[in-house]
Amino acid sequence: MILGFKRLLSYFLLLLVLILMPDKATAQLLGTGKTTTEEPVKIPDDSLGRRTPQGTVSGFIKAISEQNYLRASQYFVLSKRSYRKTAERIRIAKTFQTLLDQGGNLSPSSIISNKEIGRTDDDLAIGVDLVGNISTNKTTIQLYVENQSDDSQAALWLFSAETVEAIIATDVTGEKTFLDKVLPQVLLEKKLGNVPVGHWAVVVIMTVVSYFLSRILILIFAYLIQKFWKKADTEKGSAIIEALTLPVQMYLAVILFVAFTQRMGISIIVRQRFSIIIITIGIVAVLILFWRLTDFVSMYTRNRMTSSGRISAVSAVLFLSRMTKAAIIAIGIIALLGIIGVDVTAGLAALGIGGIALALGAQKTIENFVGSVSLIADQPLRVGDYCRVDDIKGTVESIGMRSTTLRTSARSIVTIPNGQLSASKIENYAHRDRFIFNPIFNFRMETTPDQMRYLLVELRSLLYSHPAIINSSPVVRFTGITADALKVEITAYIKAINFETSQEVQEDLLLRMMDIIEKSGTSLAYPSQTLYISRDVSRSTEKSDQVSETVKKWKENNELQLPKFDPKRVEELRNSIKYPDEGSFKPDEDYNL
Repeated sequence: MILGFKRLLSYFLLLLVLILMPDKATAQLLGTGKTTTEEPVKIPDDSLGRRTPQGTVSGFIKAISEQNYLRASQYFVLSKRSYRKTAERIRIAKTFQTLLDQGGNLSPSSIISNKEIGRTDDDLAIGVDLVGNISTNKTTIQLYVENQSDDSQAALWLFSAETVEAIIATDVTGEKTFLDKVLPQVLLEKKLGNVPVGHWAVVVIMTVVSYFLSRILILIFAYLIQKFWKKADTEKGSAIIEALTLPVQMYLAVILFVAFTQRMGISIIVRQRFSIIIITIGIVAVLILFWRLTDFVSMYTRNRMTSSGRISAVSAVLFLSRMTKAAIIAIGIIALLGIIGVDVTAGLAALGIGGIALALGAQKTIENFVGSVSLIADQPLRVGDYCRVDDIKGTVESIGMRSTTLRTSARSIVTIPNGQLSASKIENYAHRDRFIFNPIFNFRMETTPDQMRYLLVELRSLLYSHPAIINSSPVVRFTGITADALKVEITAYIKAINFETSQEVQEDLLLRMMDIIEKSGTSLAYPSQTLYISRDVSRSTEKSDQVSETVKKWKENNELQLPKFDPKRVEELRNSIKYPDEGSFKPDEDYNL
């Protein structure tokens, strides 16, 4: 019994030791052999937001807007003597606010660096950033913030000792701003957001005044330009003036607003809150300017290309114009996101990483874009060309980044993706230098050899004589005897400026050939299965005899132009036909083929 009690007591003491021993010793005792990894020390955030230059400036503005000048003084590099005196710290903060109100200017928050390292792209030393300036009748102070920590500690940005000493040395006793002098006391005493109501009212008034004043100045500038610039009334001059008017007016209104509000002594709190709006308007003005200049350059270039006959470049100009506008939109979005505080760098990095996934999901879009580049580079078709793509015929109306539109003869619009278009068979009719004339005649089986010789000579003579036929030797050949007809094939090329004119010439040639066929005494053959057989008439014996007599004379005089024409005879026939024929309507005596 006693032994059992002792054993139980020993177990209890061992358990007590295990509980009270450190974890490491316990682990060793139990034989686990595992060691815990130490977590990195996390640096706590600064309660005043002084880890970055932007946080320091924003925190200071917030503190003075709440009239907490003691907290505002914690954004300064102060000497030990000044830091111990609460009244001195408050006086420095109030003096700084007064100087900012009288003629100071702080950079908008979106422009100040939001990184712990600060700006590295300026001429200042690492750890020092310029965030504004104060310019009054008595002094000029550059406002610097400086990182007070070393590399082993978290960043702590404060207004530099140089800046604070310049503020302390400035006497603002008795100094009043323009608004403090002219505004009624009631508008200065009553406050909205710890800012006198009069300041808010003046901001609204200055907004309206800046707009109308900029409008008046633009009208004066436009009048002076039209008076002294000779090309102002031309289409080009008017386009330039119209493109510049709106963006220049917006930018001028921003400049006037900033100048008025700073000179009149409007509170820095109000001006800092309006800074984002001001910069946004300025960026929008620049984007509108670039957009309108792109339209002007595109219009001017297209007109130049069209007037000089370089129609092929119009498609490239339209494509580049659309690409430029897309780039303007992208740049504008990035700039505006940066203004409102979005980390654009991280966003662009994310876009770069997600680009591969996006490309996999947008293969057709990328294919169409590459196809549009190929169309612009190779130029198999251009805006205004009449062409056939596979089984679709139409006139090209536009070549975009994704697709090309054709207007068919039915006046419908067909949209073809550029990726598919670049891989299709394209037949362009707009750039033909000649039009083929290739009728095939089937003559009656009763046609005599002399009648055939007559037809061959006269048909070729017609082609040599016609002024709309290309000078290269036309082909008129008796190519075979079928089951129900004698086959003659004609090949020649028509000289014409467009398809409609070529159709007119072809019509004239066919009518003259019908006259030759009728004169020969024979006629075209009809298929035996048609009803024309029942109305068949016997061939003219008289005309046949006359043709035979003509061919006989050609043979006797060695003038039969078969199988080739005598070159002298060709020169005699050249352009001997009057076209259009007598009695035709002639819109122009000099008929253009």
